[in-house]
Amino acid sequence: MSSAPTEATAARKEAQDVGAAVSAPYKEAKGGEGRAFIAALDVGTTCVRCFILDEGCVVRGSAVDAVKLLNPQPGFFEIEPESLWRKIVNVIRQAVKAAKLTPADITCLTISTQRCTFLTWDHRTGDYYHNFITWKDLRADKLVDDWNSSWTKRSMNGFSYALYLLTRQSRFLAGSVLKLMNGQVTPRLLYEIKHNKRLREALSKKRARVELLDSWILHKLRVGNGQDKDVDVEHITDVTSSTATGLYDPFTLTWSPLISWLFGIDTKILPRVVDNGYKGFGHVHPTAFGPEWADTKIPIAASLSDQTAAMWGSQCFKKNDVKVTMGTGAFLNLVTGPKCHAAITGMYPLVAWQARHEKAIYCIEGASHDFGTVVTWAQSCELFENPADTAAIAESVADTSDVFFMPAFSGLGPPVNDYRSASGFIGLTPSTTKAHMVRALLESIVFRLVQLIEAAEQETSQQLEMIRVDGGVSRNDFVCQFLADLSQLRVERAENAESSIMGATFMAGLNHGIWRNVEDLKCFRQVERVFEPRPKEHPKIVARMDKWSRAIARFSDWY
Repeated sequence: MSSAPTEATAARKEAQDVGAAVSAPYKEAKGGEGRAFIAALDVGTTCVRCFILDEGCVVRGSAVDAVKLLNPQPGFFEIEPESLWRKIVNVIRQAVKAAKLTPADITCLTISTQRCTFLTWDHRTGDYYHNFITWKDLRADKLVDDWNSSWTKRSMNGFSYALYLLTRQSRFLAGSVLKLMNGQVTPRLLYEIKHNKRLREALSKKRARVELLDSWILHKLRVGNGQDKDVDVEHITDVTSSTATGLYDPFTLTWSPLISWLFGIDTKILPRVVDNGYKGFGHVHPTAFGPEWADTKIPIAASLSDQTAAMWGSQCFKKNDVKVTMGTGAFLNLVTGPKCHAAITGMYPLVAWQARHEKAIYCIEGASHDFGTVVTWAQSCELFENPADTAAIAESVADTSDVFFMPAFSGLGPPVNDYRSASGFIGLTPSTTKAHMVRALLESIVFRLVQLIEAAEQETSQQLEMIRVDGGVSRNDFVCQFLADLSQLRVERAENAESSIMGATFMAGLNHGIWRNVEDLKCFRQVERVFEPRPKEHPKIVARMDKWSRAIARFSDWY
């Protein structure tokens, strides 16, 4: 009993620590006609977007352009860098035009980017050694398999666990389950070093460096058209972009010396890691966007990864707040506070964010990489014409008639952790209809989400109460209600599905002094709908998930 006040005090202190890391000193904001206008750039897997928002978070104008994914070989997914840069410039220019503003009216720029997409180049000459290699790329799949089954990896895991038993330091517990994953930068960089002769020669001459997507954009923004020879900008990346690369140690907040030593990667070729509100981001070079921007000096107020931006957009600021982004993949992020949590179920600890001059705030993350991908695939197979119709199609039948789908085009992530698993339907009969198959598809992606939720609760020993959802698939009412019924948690969907845009805007506004603290942001979150769990539905859908779980063995270790 005597420990209760101490625990309560500790909990309050931790909440204060988290809150302190999302506040910023107030400064006078500048903008057209005394108002503030933030340009929010979001560079995703499928599109590049820019929104112009005012200090009331009202969208004044926007522009979008599709990202062209190159597929030179099976499993290779690339983006041509200069083509991407032209799209970035175009959407920023068009968004300002759509807002009926001039470049001089823009108060500041903020950036949100996909993680773990990288290239190598000679920044002095602009010579690229390869295209951007995206987080979806599987070229290093054999390297990943070989490493994860190697004696070196098993020895490292065992040694780390022994150190954990001796020291009880959580970073060693995390090391005991460390493995390579295709989504990390590490294996794909190793693959390029091994197979790209030009890159190897450049590295030997110290003429190559690694750029994550955010660090490359920051470089291009600050050097402009490259004709100003006096410009020399820092090689930097924000902490939320570096944290998921596999090269970064979130416990020490540095590039990992162990990973560098194990794989022979010189950390000098990597960008310096800075916080999300780093003052050294500087300004957009006057020549970056064309002649009409020549007299501007627009501050770069924030840079953060897409998942961090989505957390901020969902206003997940407190410990145990959780959001699920339902896009191409599904990403569950649970805020764990100012201490890095060693996850062991296949989820992984990350830096959630680090505000200017504040300590880092952490989260654990779990991903199901085949979420929106499953819907897109089903549409290509003509199971339906329009994804917007899938909720009605699924609800047109009472159940799936014992048809199940395994959403494992990229394998099954935590807590299953079988990256050799196959995708497919099971239980098809002559009476199976398209509606049964569509419902089975949607149910399967929710089953995977609930696995992540249960793993997160197991990791943190916390019982969650609510999930905030964002992303394109979150607009599907069937998916959200089924998630609420199965998890028995309230599912909250915001009116504005553009969480990453909103989050990047919030961070920039705090850094630039447009808002004082997170209390000023609360009025901007408008909940469109809350899906309440229906206890009567729970037993029968739990039974369906149990049967689906048994089907995992049928698809496991296929490849």
